[in-house]
Amino acid sequence: MKQTVAAYIAKTLEQAGVKRIWGVTGDSLNGLSDSLNRMGTIDWMPTRHEEVAAFAAGAEAQLTGELAVCAGSCGPGNLHLINGLFDCHRNHVPVLAIAAHIPSSEIGSGYFQETHPQELFRECSHYCELVSTPEQIPQVLAIAMRKAVINRGVSVVVLPGDVALKAAPESASSHWYHAPLPQVTPAEEELKKLAQLLRYSSNIALMCGSGCAGAHKELVDFAAKLKAPIVHALRGKEHVEYDNPYDVGMTGLIGFSSGFHTMMNADTLVLLGTQFPYRAFYPTDAKIIQIDINPGSIGAHSKVDMALVGDIKSTLSALMPHLEEKTDRKFLDKALEHYRDARKGLDDLAKPSDKTIHPQYLAQRISHYADDDAIFTCDVGTPTVWAARYLQMNGKRRLLGSFNHGSMANAMPQAIGAKATAPDRQVVAMCGDGGFSMLMGDFLSLAQMKLPVKIVIFNNSVLGFVAMEMKAGGYLTDGTELHATNFARIAEACGIKGIRVE
Repeated sequence: MKQTVAAYIAKTLEQAGVKRIWGVTGDSLNGLSDSLNRMGTIDWMPTRHEEVAAFAAGAEAQLTGELAVCAGSCGPGNLHLINGLFDCHRNHVPVLAIAAHIPSSEIGSGYFQETHPQELFRECSHYCELVSTPEQIPQVLAIAMRKAVINRGVSVVVLPGDVALKAAPESASSHWYHAPLPQVTPAEEELKKLAQLLRYSSNIALMCGSGCAGAHKELVDFAAKLKAPIVHALRGKEHVEYDNPYDVGMTGLIGFSSGFHTMMNADTLVLLGTQFPYRAFYPTDAKIIQIDINPGSIGAHSKVDMALVGDIKSTLSALMPHLEEKTDRKFLDKALEHYRDARKGLDDLAKPSDKTIHPQYLAQRISHYADDDAIFTCDVGTPTVWAARYLQMNGKRRLLGSFNHGSMANAMPQAIGAKATAPDRQVVAMCGDGGFSMLMGDFLSLAQMKLPVKIVIFNNSVLGFVAMEMKAGGYLTDGTELHATNFARIAEACGIKGIRVE
């Protein structure tokens, strides 16, 4: 019996090390489902909503750094993937989406459930192609997988259900070679030029994002040599904040006053692996230097006086021998003193009350009791505020969220993906009542898959951050109130232990 296109896809994914596929099955996915059942080496992870499948795959990819996969049936099925895929793409994690399609002979006829996935997914992917004939599948699948991994983002393969059931080309091989990510270091001349610029700069501050992942030692050594305070963006928190005597907190809308003032008072600001988007939080008179692996990030959100393209770890390592060590600590010590005051103010807000459970106190307790290698997810809005300010990172803990795309309802789906990927690690989802209820149907998926995730719902019966923004803008908070709900009872009805804390 000849190998089908669907079987070829399944075997290639197996060769690439894929362990599971997230999605909601449907008849246009029958070929893939049958192939997975026959192989028995890749788990089908059934969610109630395809958006959850995409978020879960994104969490898996973020934790492992490897390709994760989700799938949706034709029309509305794969269309439901799109918000989660936008989040994956903007988080720069490698995800392959298999978007099943209507019968190929009916495309363009207005057929039942017809959409044009190759157009719909193009904005949230590096690669999106329709497979019209079996002869296309070897190259389309290989290109899609490699682009997702190398370019760190989403690829989409659009596959009509009838094409999936046809015989794959006999010459097609499912062998997979994983091309390693390149290390990119700027030219020696550019490094010397930057070192010279830093030599004659004073009051230097560093602003660090998720591009600093894996470069903690190099970053701290760099700051030590320049006597530079380190400000971090939200996505840089888990990579920068811990064991760091130069860290002065976060900046931005939910940041610390110390981070804001450090950047605003700097004469020279070095941006390291960050796409921090808020122009109002950049200094207007400072010299700004940017180092980033992505050339498209250079100068995207602020003016730049000098820029180097390279990964942070290898670039800082190559730069260090060219630097002269500075001795003046005045700017650094002032920033550190401001940070200590800001930290004390935030910690004071987290003290227990005999009347009300304040969210600051709850977040601090979560951090205190969580495992040393816990994985945290947080919903957009106030749960992100409390996570950013009160969760303590240590180099082993992870923090996942919708920090670029800013989608509600991400925390529980990402926790599902995280727990399936790392079953031996504690996973804690910090959910808002608005975010949790938006995709609450997949609480049933959590129960069905028997994933022991800790779900903490900040239940304040309001879309909290939206209400704050409306108040700050002088608007009434119409439409932000939520019906008071006892989520513990819902949990019990789903077969999950629920505890309501008054």
